[in-house]
Amino acid sequence: MARIDDYLINKVFTVPYIDKMMMQESNSDAFFKCVKRFVKEENTTTYGDAISEIYHYMDGAYRNEYFYKNTVFNELLLKKHSLYETAALTELPIADSKADFVMINGKGVVYEIKTDLDTFNRLEMQLDDYYKAFKYVNVVVSSKQYEKAKELLEDTPVGIYVLGESGSIRCRKKAASNKEKLSYEIIFRILRKPEFESILLKHFGELPQVSSFQYYRTCFEWVQKLNILTFQKEMLQCLKQRTLLTIDNTLKESVPYELRFYAYFTKKYNKKYEQINEFLSQKVEV
Repeated sequence: MARIDDYLINKVFTVPYIDKMMMQESNSDAFFKCVKRFVKEENTTTYGDAISEIYHYMDGAYRNEYFYKNTVFNELLLKKHSLYETAALTELPIADSKADFVMINGKGVVYEIKTDLDTFNRLEMQLDDYYKAFKYVNVVVSSKQYEKAKELLEDTPVGIYVLGESGSIRCRKKAASNKEKLSYEIIFRILRKPEFESILLKHFGELPQVSSFQYYRTCFEWVQKLNILTFQKEMLQCLKQRTLLTIDNTLKESVPYELRFYAYFTKKYNKKYEQINEFLSQKVEV
């Protein structure tokens, strides 16, 4: 497939692009080019039909990062958990890395995605960063990448999930708990100001009475008095609440499979599933 096709698909299948397309804030040239390239009978199709057909093409020929994330979201979260009890985050900054997908239920689990288009060059550094805030880490790869991942991660606590040809995800190596690298500094940096303040109030009953210049540093000194596992558990609860307060558990029934990752992570159309489906029912005018 030509590089221009890669570029167009990658541009279209992002949360910001779909947001703008729904709001008609842009001319959606990339999407229309994808329709002409990958969709039959483009003059009579709806946005929903077009997106579904492009996604079907991706499944067979071009499984990019969005495809992996959407599959992980559908297969590992929606099929096995309730959205009222389990939260997900994407592109969460952790030290010098960003976690592709994080799922929080009774425990926090990171999923680092490596598509066939990715290399493993930064993987060791990424995993090291993730263990500074999470005890469980998995790598998600294709069947083609499995042997390489197995060799690299054989003597590590990292788990391995494989995205098969059928679109199913299978655990091939279970992640083990690794608490040795948890870092007060990295966990503290993940938290927002109201979040670490809520933790301090819970455990100390007050906040530091110092100048604004000293405040952040003093708060960090206080959290270091907590057991690191307690602090990490409090972080998980804060991250979970960020998402659970904004989610409608009918997402699975209300949104097509191809756009469930989008519907979960969009801020503009969060819980507005009727508006999403209204857009999807509109005819594409190329």
